[in-house]
Amino acid sequence: MPASIVLSDLTISTPDGRPLLSNINLSFGAGRTGLVGRNGIGKSTLLALMAGERGPQSGTVSVRGSVGLLRQNVQVARDMAIADLFGARHALGALRRAEQGTATLDELANADWTLEARIASALGRAGLDKALDTPLASLSGGQMTRARLAALLCAEPDFLLLDEPTNNLDRAGRDAVIGLLAEWRGGAVIVSHDRELLDTVDAIVELTSLGASSHGGNWSRYRERKALELSASQRDLADAEQRVADIDRKTQESTERKARKDGAGQRKRAKGDMPRVLAGARKDRSQDSGGEAARLGERRRAQAREAAASARQRIEILQPFSVGLAATGLPAGRTVLSLDRVSAGYEPDRPILRDLSFSITGPERIAVTGPNGSGKTTVLKLVSGALLPWVGTVRGPTDFAMFDQSVSLLDSSASIVDNFRRINPSADANACRAALARFMFRADAALRTVSSLSGGQLLRAGLACVLGGPTPPSLLILDEPTNHLDITSIEAVEAGLRAYDGALLVVSHDAAFLDAIGISGRLDLGDTTGTQG
Repeated sequence: MPASIVLSDLTISTPDGRPLLSNINLSFGAGRTGLVGRNGIGKSTLLALMAGERGPQSGTVSVRGSVGLLRQNVQVARDMAIADLFGARHALGALRRAEQGTATLDELANADWTLEARIASALGRAGLDKALDTPLASLSGGQMTRARLAALLCAEPDFLLLDEPTNNLDRAGRDAVIGLLAEWRGGAVIVSHDRELLDTVDAIVELTSLGASSHGGNWSRYRERKALELSASQRDLADAEQRVADIDRKTQESTERKARKDGAGQRKRAKGDMPRVLAGARKDRSQDSGGEAARLGERRRAQAREAAASARQRIEILQPFSVGLAATGLPAGRTVLSLDRVSAGYEPDRPILRDLSFSITGPERIAVTGPNGSGKTTVLKLVSGALLPWVGTVRGPTDFAMFDQSVSLLDSSASIVDNFRRINPSADANACRAALARFMFRADAALRTVSSLSGGQLLRAGLACVLGGPTPPSLLILDEPTNHLDITSIEAVEAGLRAYDGALLVVSHDAAFLDAIGISGRLDLGDTTGTQG
């Protein structure tokens, strides 16, 4: 029988009993499926259910075949090495003893002579060139992900369950993961906000508070269908609003005709032109027909308004976020930032950057690229003044905003509105409320404490406070802004940055994000000095 995973009438709650998903019915077979939805909706929980690590509140999970789970975060013991991810420490030790002529007869009888070659092949496919005795504690986050993925591949499960496999990976790491999945012939369920990766899958499953919906094809096809749904909902809204207007107009015309007819009847009765009994009967019929017409008109109006409300709700879900911002007034020919023959690092005689020169002129948008460890974050620290160069000069504007991964420019103990007022002291209360509302922080949402915000809300709040004011800074500096954000949050950030007319300096491995914000040049730190192009 072919391998499969079937979820039937599933209900999922958080450990404290908060409902996440209900009535989930999904099936997975061979092929790659992208699992998408806002952060906190239950994507990682669903993978844990499929892996058998926890049970549902109700419903069933039926798995035919073996599964391998790649978690987002894993705690490792200090003495663990890469070999331990493959469960191969003892088997490799036996092979070493066999080579040295000290193995026991049992070890020789059970020796797996191809094990080392298979592990090396898996590591190579994952793009990781490390010895098997390399301590896991010495690996970067991206190297750890590659090593864990290689261990899964070596085990050859029927299903790969991958939770954000490209998080913390540089360009080479992302390419390696995408290449591995392109060659995978089993089943794979992939939780990801990486749209480049999602464009390689065979189907998309979207999780919302309403349940789960399956869509054949990759991310681009899914977005095309969503765009068609938005157009259809906009047409439905226009039709419903037109029906409401038509019903109101016809009701008014009917009311006016009835009023004229009733007026003529009253004048006849007043003149005594018809018998009293006949006049009374006509009056009763007029009242009955008028009441029935009014009730019919009200029913039709209610139906049309309900259809309009439903269409508005769908549009609100489907409509991409957009925002209007004040202009920075940055002239096209002004040098915003320049680094001239800069060398810098954190330990004497161990420079991270050597002889680096580059500049930004006017509203240029520059992406800082290069493998992990090449000095991308060091460049941002130099530009922001958090790190001084050993040699060379750094000249930048005084009006800039630095968005590190924790958005530390915001006071986490204060509310969003208080942060806005601190950053924009000249803005009055009305301007403050209007600016935050443009970034979807309306009414009480603007009063939330920054420490209570999700990752996506945090970055959006930072952009609202910095860009929503009357005079946005001429330079924004961003360090991996899309890490750990869901796709809806990423698209909101992209919309804010597209509306900004100043200069950008961005570190990101997310190619789709860089394309969406209109990057005009790149600083490649792949060599020792960096090349601008």
